[in-house]
Amino acid sequence: MANRHLARSIVLQTLFEWDTMGAPGADASAILERNSEEFGGGDADKPFMDTLLSGVIAKKEDLDLIITKAAPEWPLDRIAPVDRNILRLGLFELLFADRAQVPAKVAINEAIELAKTFGGDSSGRFVNGVLGAVYKEIGEPGKDEQGKKQKERKEMPLEKYGGAIVYAKHDGQYYLALVHDVFGRWTLSKGHIETDPSPQEGVKRVVKEELGIDAVVESQVGENEYVASHPEKGKVRKHVWFFLASAEFLPLTLKKSGGLDDAKWFRLQDIIDLNFYDDMLPIVTAAVQELLDKSAVRA
Repeated sequence: MANRHLARSIVLQTLFEWDTMGAPGADASAILERNSEEFGGGDADKPFMDTLLSGVIAKKEDLDLIITKAAPEWPLDRIAPVDRNILRLGLFELLFADRAQVPAKVAINEAIELAKTFGGDSSGRFVNGVLGAVYKEIGEPGKDEQGKKQKERKEMPLEKYGGAIVYAKHDGQYYLALVHDVFGRWTLSKGHIETDPSPQEGVKRVVKEELGIDAVVESQVGENEYVASHPEKGKVRKHVWFFLASAEFLPLTLKKSGGLDDAKWFRLQDIIDLNFYDDMLPIVTAAVQELLDKSAVRA
């Protein structure tokens, strides 16, 4: 969890406690100190938390007035305390924080993530609706800059990759075939697929070449895109499609190229302790969930 996201979570818990207890503003710092020690583990950004908490409390009346205008059908005392304080936090960052440090979209997205984590089933949609309405009302700051960046990105050369979450059934358990790179991270088998008839055919070929096993490519479980620097082309877009692929539980023969130094089979329950890249975690999680669903259906 990034330091700033953790910090927001701790500030939210502090605001919730301060609000529901009806504590005076002077007590909020002591509550924050206790929560920081209990939940921060030394990783949270303390100066950021102090600024955020004091700012929300100082602007509370203004923030509550904005919430009332943006959600007139929801009186403030009828909004769940968690949602109410997420809105205060998100609105403060959206309206009063340094936009160079916290772009408008970041403020909104962070608030939505807090709502999904700490709120109820509909909290994410509610927070998104209120903050989205305020964002439009203030003229959608940063929209033009974001559009310019998207245009520049689209004009970059595109490289297509296919990747696979390769699984096998062995002794009644599911195993995943993962590769290890020279930076110390476990990741997924992937490679160029520009010349293949389809992403699925490309993934099948990549798995055979990189791991030395035959795979049956199944459903797509995710995709991502990032910008990288090429020594000749400059900045390029790399778009990767990831598929679930089944294989026999056979020894892996790693093709040692592209910065890879190992390949292993791991039981599903063991992968939680592995060091993954952040953008790989949602892909792996989606694949694991699909395998668990398969197992539940067969049971």
